[in-house]
Amino acid sequence: MRATLRWAHADFRAHRGEALFVVLASAGIIASLLLAGALFSYAANPWQRVFNQSHGAHIWLHTRAGADTAALSRVDGIAALSGPYRTTATTVESRGARVGVTLRAAATEPPETGRPLVTDGTWLARPDTTAAGTGAGNDALVLEASVARALWAEPGDTVRVTGPDGAPHALRVSGIAEVAEPRYHPGGGPGIGWVLDDSLDEVAHGDTGQSVGLRLRDPDDTDFTVQRAVTVLGADRVAQVTKWQQARAEAGGDDRLLGQMFAVFGLGALLAAALAAAGAIGARVRGQLRDIAILKAVGFTPGQVTRGFLVQHLAFALLGVTLGTAAIALLGARIPGRIGEATAVWQDLPGHTALMIGIPCGAVLLIAAATGLTAWRAGRVPPVPVARAALPSAAPMTALGRRALGARVPPALVLGWRAAFPRRGRTLVPVARLALPLVLITVALVAWSTLDQFRSRPAQMGRPAALTVRAAQSAGASDAELERTLAQVPDVAEVHPGAEMAALVPGQTGTITLRGLGTAGDPYPSKVVEGRAVSGPDEAVAGQGLLDLLGVHVGAWVRMTVEGRPQILHVVGRTIEPESAGRVITTTIDALRERDPGLRPGFHALVLREGADPVTVSSALAAAAGGTLEVRETPNPADRLEPARAVIAALIAVLALIGLIELLTLIGTGVRDRGRDLLALKAIGLTPRQIGAMIVTAAGLTALASALVGTVVGVLSGRWLVDTQGASSGIGAGIAQLPPLPVLLTVIVGAVLGAVLAAVLPATRAARRRPADSLSETL
Repeated sequence: MRATLRWAHADFRAHRGEALFVVLASAGIIASLLLAGALFSYAANPWQRVFNQSHGAHIWLHTRAGADTAALSRVDGIAALSGPYRTTATTVESRGARVGVTLRAAATEPPETGRPLVTDGTWLARPDTTAAGTGAGNDALVLEASVARALWAEPGDTVRVTGPDGAPHALRVSGIAEVAEPRYHPGGGPGIGWVLDDSLDEVAHGDTGQSVGLRLRDPDDTDFTVQRAVTVLGADRVAQVTKWQQARAEAGGDDRLLGQMFAVFGLGALLAAALAAAGAIGARVRGQLRDIAILKAVGFTPGQVTRGFLVQHLAFALLGVTLGTAAIALLGARIPGRIGEATAVWQDLPGHTALMIGIPCGAVLLIAAATGLTAWRAGRVPPVPVARAALPSAAPMTALGRRALGARVPPALVLGWRAAFPRRGRTLVPVARLALPLVLITVALVAWSTLDQFRSRPAQMGRPAALTVRAAQSAGASDAELERTLAQVPDVAEVHPGAEMAALVPGQTGTITLRGLGTAGDPYPSKVVEGRAVSGPDEAVAGQGLLDLLGVHVGAWVRMTVEGRPQILHVVGRTIEPESAGRVITTTIDALRERDPGLRPGFHALVLREGADPVTVSSALAAAAGGTLEVRETPNPADRLEPARAVIAALIAVLALIGLIELLTLIGTGVRDRGRDLLALKAIGLTPRQIGAMIVTAAGLTALASALVGTVVGVLSGRWLVDTQGASSGIGAGIAQLPPLPVLLTVIVGAVLGAVLAAVLPATRAARRRPADSLSETL
């Protein structure tokens, strides 16, 4: 063992440059993986991220006015209070949309506990009495992000707020904020807004309540603390209790959807990183075959050689992993942009410690496995150094290559092709290793294109209707008059009456959504991806979630119970259904009227013309109907997945770095393995420029082959992965959107250009080597 360690130390001193490359490569790969883990956690835990950044409250108590909330600070287990804030119930209207909002009176400085995170605009400010019209005044309003989306409100917009007394007030939106509380959704509880005390007094006129947030020392004591807090305040004083589990559960579907998608990317990135690091180590071992033969000749056993390489390169890997982990832990938060923000927040997110330990340990184990295989091969090197020179280093020139040289094809191109693709086995391995990061990059681009499809072509993703209109007064205009009024609004292409109700599945073990949309003469344009659209009586289309729930396929008859009466429908097609986890069955409203002749439309779905702006159309609808309509934008699944965009972009950068390390390893290995060939080429008259061009051409051709394989496999894998994820989430398969051809060509061209640029320096050094410098390569 002592001799092995002494040889490992001497080898390190003799090859410091190669050892430094292995250490830095390992450190860069680990740093990239940790940054990817930080971005994954940042995007896949939106509620936890907001909760940590805002120092959120675990419990929110909504009480009547006059409750002694100060007594809560003396309850054991409560670390801090947020508030109390005076509140009032209001209705906020903007561009035809109407949302119930609970206004909270807040100060000009956000609180430390339960602090709203302003994402756009500014927080509340006192009016500037010295300069009229500047700054935010008493009429300033900050809206929670989900409320702002429902109202299409942006900073600077003026909204109409109706207080408890029915009097309208005009408030100006000064900012949009995020909080770790239940988000607003149509049909649910009210949203949240913040105003100054004076504004609340003007709106409420004394009809106020209170809200106070409790931050706990131990979140597991939530239920017990709620009981004690209600006892202290009095049960008759507490109107509502909101717990942190409720808010987190609402975002749980988003977490799982993002988490599953990012887990696949993470495992693929870890595999690509481990292969890149193992490739760098294997290249170094193959470059020392002459030294290994000498060690065998002086008496080293195969076991000693294997242990020496294994110990040495495990030490390099551990050093690189330690450096990469320490760099991210100490300096990651200082990286500018979204990456630095994600790294700073990551330290307080769940799973941080597990990822900080698990990613380096997993990488070390994979590197150790690959190094062990390479070290075992090193132990089998014969102790006769001349045997390496006696073996041919490349396949003989093919007949096609000879004809190409005879046809005056540039020698650099012919020899570069021969160097890039020498033998089938030696060609497939480097192409496959370099193609793996490109496969993952292409898969990420498929996910990106699918998200863009939800935005740019919503009709193809199950959202043909951009707006939903509900009449505020049921005794108003008739359905026919309302439809004519809606159809006359500019940019409205189609108007479809609709009704929606809950239905019990057979056995009454679950609830689904039964929806009647369109009529028999003018059916709703659902996106059918399997089967056909509705064209006859008692026919319907269903989402993937409903088919999975019932265990049926397209063509089956489905029986359900609606308000105690049976409804039997024939499922003739499967649609892309983004709502209600796909547990939706859609037929015409005429089919529902056969069961209930007095059924009236509960809403109207509006299909807009190509390129129409929903916000502009919503304003026009509000003006045409005189404020008697409630206009809502159809929910878009892309809103829940918006954080994934930044993560996908960062993931592409991480994979590009891993691919660059793999590329440098392959280029260095190729130049070293072809040392004798370069010596022979110089001897027969090739110029240094031709030799350098040959090396660059070989690198470019290898990258081209890898890029072609990577993009093709990535497109196929990405489509399968996205469709599988869509099917498992209930939306349904068929949502995958391939990247545009120019984007794929950019990936291929970028990979080739990167390979060419990376090969310039090694090619220049190899071309300048003298024959005397390369003489030892024959051994």
